Amino acid sequence: MERLRTALEKAQYTVDGCLEAMGATAYAALGRNESVAASYAVAEDDSPVATLTKLFVLQEDVNRDAAAAALPLEDAMAGGLVAEDRTDGTVRALVDIRPYGESDVDWWLVSDLGAGLVTGRNAPMRPDYVLGVGGASTTLAQLTVRENVESALDVGTGCGVQALHLSRHARRVTATDLNLRALDFARLTAALSLGPLEGERIELRGGSLFEPVEDERFDLIVSNPPFVISPESAAGQGRFTYRDAGLPGDELCRRFLEQAPRHLAEGGYCHVLANWLHVAGQDWRERLAPWIRGTGCDAWVVQRELQDPAEYAELWLRDSGDHNSPRYIERYQAYLDYFAANRIEGVAFGWIILHNSGAELPTIRLEELTRQIDQPLGAHVPEWFARHEFLTDTDDEQLLGAALSVAPGVVLEQSAQIEDGGWEPAATRLRQTGGLRASGEIDPVGIAVVGAADGTRPLGDLLDAIAGQFGIEPATLRSGALDAVRALIEEGFLTLS
Repeated sequence: MERLRTALEKAQYTVDGCLEAMGATAYAALGRNESVAASYAVAEDDSPVATLTKLFVLQEDVNRDAAAAALPLEDAMAGGLVAEDRTDGTVRALVDIRPYGESDVDWWLVSDLGAGLVTGRNAPMRPDYVLGVGGASTTLAQLTVRENVESALDVGTGCGVQALHLSRHARRVTATDLNLRALDFARLTAALSLGPLEGERIELRGGSLFEPVEDERFDLIVSNPPFVISPESAAGQGRFTYRDAGLPGDELCRRFLEQAPRHLAEGGYCHVLANWLHVAGQDWRERLAPWIRGTGCDAWVVQRELQDPAEYAELWLRDSGDHNSPRYIERYQAYLDYFAANRIEGVAFGWIILHNSGAELPTIRLEELTRQIDQPLGAHVPEWFARHEFLTDTDDEQLLGAALSVAPGVVLEQSAQIEDGGWEPAATRLRQTGGLRASGEIDPVGIAVVGAADGTRPLGDLLDAIAGQFGIEPATLRSGALDAVRALIEEGFLTLS
């Protein structure tokens, strides 16, 4: 692996190298699983980076001499990464080796060949198919808190994406997966990306959910589990291990939340992606709330997207390469029948973050958040929990004694409309220019409060001064403004100085 790693680096087979080789348009198309533009862009390019892109990313046969110039060919064949066709002197990839990384580091993910590319020779996906990096993977990576910790756990590691990220700030990383083939790929990913010594810091264990770690606790837990809701899983016969847990509905989500707190160290965070059901006649928050309360942890549950039954069926049939399959209509109908029989009106995608704060009365918030947010969000997660902990632990009298200031990146926006030949104010809003990008309307008194919050005076004194400006009794303003101030703190517009 060390010789292969050296060859990939020398060839500049990295995220930046591939982007330069194929251009921004083709690279963006490849991100949508469209390979035609990328293939066209590198067709006449015989550089090592272009050869490796054709071989591993585009799944094209390449000339043996070109392959030998780009990588240690004999080692790669012996390791089962490529195969040679001696009849025509070409080499083809047996696995996907994909450049990946963070802004200051280059990695390579080893997984099964992508099933969705237009190559003309896509084979059916096997049940133990190992997926490469996808949208859910990057969402989880950007959402995760990146504070230095002693121990971290990646539940359902797949090809090892999250384990790589964890290795940068956790002294000890454990990665588990029910699919033993996935562990083999994760081992290759770690060895290729981190080198033989660093790669060994990631301990790989086989088993479902938390079974491989029994009584152990971790400072940080992350998971992109097989959360897909399908008629096959409902029947206990999931088609693909990487996405189908073989459990009915959103039972995987419930079981994960039931088990995770036992493995989360004091002060630790757990990040999990999930699908959950929208059932006719029941609010989704009411369905999830008992599962969340049962964790005993502070919790932030965010619904990012909601798909109707048809959209959901199409998404996962396309994911498995069934779009042009003879059984497409049959499988599509099976989804619709399952959803109708169980009164399922939609399936949500979102995240759940647990914080083991030890609070007697944990903070729990379930919300829909579909607006654009800035990634990575992980740096803002501790701030979110800290704000809610402050509000829970602070009574009104203590809040009146606190000095508050406007959080960084908050702006005041005013809009106006023409009335009677002149401009009249229409709305005034506070808006965050980064992070969660929250926004909300604010009245003149609220504007005055936010404008005066410079961190130098207790809130009570500030409110008394503003009361005089508006001709309001100080006691009345104090009483009426506290809930609004709490909301401004909760949403991150005001912060404790």
